[in-house]
Amino acid sequence: MHKTPITIAIAEDNRFALKACLSKLSFYSDLVISMTAFNGQELLAQISKKQIDLILMDIQMPGMNGIETTVLIKRQHPQIKVLMLTNFDDDENIFKAIMAGADGYLLKEETAENLRNSIVETLAGGASMSAGIATRVLDLLRNPLQPKADDMQNYGLTKREVELLALMKNGLSYDQIATSLFISYGTVRKHIENIYRKLKVNSKMSAVDIASKNKLI
Repeated sequence: MHKTPITIAIAEDNRFALKACLSKLSFYSDLVISMTAFNGQELLAQISKKQIDLILMDIQMPGMNGIETTVLIKRQHPQIKVLMLTNFDDDENIFKAIMAGADGYLLKEETAENLRNSIVETLAGGASMSAGIATRVLDLLRNPLQPKADDMQNYGLTKREVELLALMKNGLSYDQIATSLFISYGTVRKHIENIYRKLKVNSKMSAVDIASKNKLI
């Protein structure tokens, strides 16, 4: 049984996502938010001045992302647990987070109760993961990611992003894609944003056109 209260740091650059997370945690008197940070640099600059039990770590942040930050946290403060809290459920990010030393991997769509239970479970030595993530981890163990020599030709797209592009090519809406891949609408939008950024486009038609011409889909 962990001592109370549990002191938490949150690394999150999106103010709406941060507000949603704080709202979920506010239901539980044994969870105390000791600090929040906009990115990895800010977190590392402050954390040595605080008594922190666990960090809720976003992945995509400006400057220093959550995976890079997790590597440094585990090196400098190995006693602190790191629970990834992200919109990304693709194999690449899951694999990189685990290799960085993350103690668990949650999606932001988790309920307040599941988030709280995951924090307690992680501090008790468990490896808490959202539904579906554990299955992907087992798949990664069975079929490890292989480095791609043609990453530049693939524009750095992840396997999940290519899956989304294929569904977009077939005319599926965001809602239909979310249902097909068992992910949230918000997660679909985040993946689409990253696809557009990597392909340097701003429309579905342009994204699908580039992917088709490069035989990605």
